[in-house]
Amino acid sequence: MTDSSMPFPGPIPSMNQDPGASQDLASSTPGASSTLGTLPSPIVLRHSNDEDVPAMLDIYRHHIGHGVGNLGTFVPTPFDIEDLKARRKNMRKHKLPHLVATIDGVVVGYAYAVLFRKRPAYRFTVKHSIYIHPDRLHRGIGRALLPALIQECAAAGFRQMIGYVDSSNVASLRLHEACGFRQVGYLAAVAFRFGKWTDTVMLQRAIGPEGGQEECTHKP
Repeated sequence: MTDSSMPFPGPIPSMNQDPGASQDLASSTPGASSTLGTLPSPIVLRHSNDEDVPAMLDIYRHHIGHGVGNLGTFVPTPFDIEDLKARRKNMRKHKLPHLVATIDGVVVGYAYAVLFRKRPAYRFTVKHSIYIHPDRLHRGIGRALLPALIQECAAAGFRQMIGYVDSSNVASLRLHEACGFRQVGYLAAVAFRFGKWTDTVMLQRAIGPEGGQEECTHKP
């Protein structure tokens, strides 16, 4: 889901801004490769827009296609550009954050939150996902996106965040722990990837007035 951890630098705008705008939220620690004597390009975070959808879909398809191995006779439901646009529009309607990270104007990762459950009693709780371009892993993109997503969810009035991480993804588990998440559940053998059953860790943190806005503390 994510790769490592570092603080997100400063406040970001409210989700009530124009959803079609591409206003930058902030620039994080440099994440692009550099040559000797030149500074690496910064990671820029902003709200997503429809023009980002093809790049996000490519990232998503890579992780789905390479994350589960041979599906055998199982045929997944097709997921195309219009599906992702509709999903993003529905998130904005419910004030759910949908962020992208760019380097030199190119989308290298994205993060979003959806309602944890659809019933009204759970309307203040969200679950989140983060996807990073496979060629940009371990560049600090995940550790820039997660704190930003926490702040966005808190600003939108949500009070709890839930995350699900593969038990073997040590980097993501450390990132979430550094950003205030704690393990609240362990789901054994719930996923089947590359011919074997894998476990999932359920994580949770409070946000907003009750949970505070502490920075991530883990350093790579």
